[in-house]
Amino acid sequence: MNYAQQQMVHARPPHHRPKPRRTGRKILVVLLVLVLALVGFLIYVDFSLKREAALPAGGDRPADGPGTNWLLVGSDSREGLDADRQAELGTGDAAGRRTDTVMLVHIPQAGGKPTMVSLPRDSYVSIPGRGKDKLNAAFAYGGPQLLTRTVEAATGVHVDHYAEIGLGGFADMTDAIGGVDVCVKEPMQDPKANLDLQAGCQELDGPQALGYVRTRASARGDLDRVERQREFLAALTEKASSPAVFLNPLRLFPLITDTSGAFIVDTGDHVWHLAGLAFAMNGIASGQGVTTTVPMSGFGETSSGASVVKWDNDKAEQLFGALANDTPVPEDVIVTGM
Repeated sequence: MNYAQQQMVHARPPHHRPKPRRTGRKILVVLLVLVLALVGFLIYVDFSLKREAALPAGGDRPADGPGTNWLLVGSDSREGLDADRQAELGTGDAAGRRTDTVMLVHIPQAGGKPTMVSLPRDSYVSIPGRGKDKLNAAFAYGGPQLLTRTVEAATGVHVDHYAEIGLGGFADMTDAIGGVDVCVKEPMQDPKANLDLQAGCQELDGPQALGYVRTRASARGDLDRVERQREFLAALTEKASSPAVFLNPLRLFPLITDTSGAFIVDTGDHVWHLAGLAFAMNGIASGQGVTTTVPMSGFGETSSGASVVKWDNDKAEQLFGALANDTPVPEDVIVTGM
């Protein structure tokens, strides 16, 4: 190689490889964008929640013990439903809000099993300032705050969070995840709820699901209904947390947006609190929790002749004492069938 050729070789520009630092920066930028998008979505969802003062403001309340307690309420609110949707869901056109479902959910402070307790709406309890009446009358008299105060007075359990969902929101959540599978024990017909189901395992859409959890057209009325409500809520939670929904944006995002728009929560509640509730409910749905109806001693009548449900005071005290103190619920107070 002569001198000229050597000079040409040395004159060639060196080959530069892409600097790893630039690639790393691009990855960080993408991750930052994704994090910001997620934070923005969570802020949007949190902002979409409807809030009102649902927890008692002061007064004589039970001590705030370990663990977290939710009061879950299903109301018969028709808010946002036009005439066609009311007809489809079989809701009627009554105004206002009344309670169809009342449940107390306890999430242990660490390690224990979450517990979901159904409180029949016909439970005969003392309503502060109103005397003895049905549990759902508390909501009619004074809305969420009086209902919460009544539940606290009857159970001795301090309520930390409140969540309420209306009829349309419940049906929308069911449709958002593509329906929910349940096994119907016997044929069910209830024209008032637009319900006509055959016996056997089947997938229920939103209107069918709403009729299934609302109907009282069975032998034991409200007692059958609270069992179906717990059963369906577990199935709904299990489906919502399944890969078919959780890994499918076309199912997941409608579920999240429908849920946020459908719930009414206390003024201090946020989307991350609901996420904790959902996690606990998933544990209950997978069998890692306790589901029960408050122990009962029988039925009775009010002075006006209305039928009411009476609690077994001794067993109820044991049940709610365990929740208040964050200790395991005694086996002999768990009611799985009546």
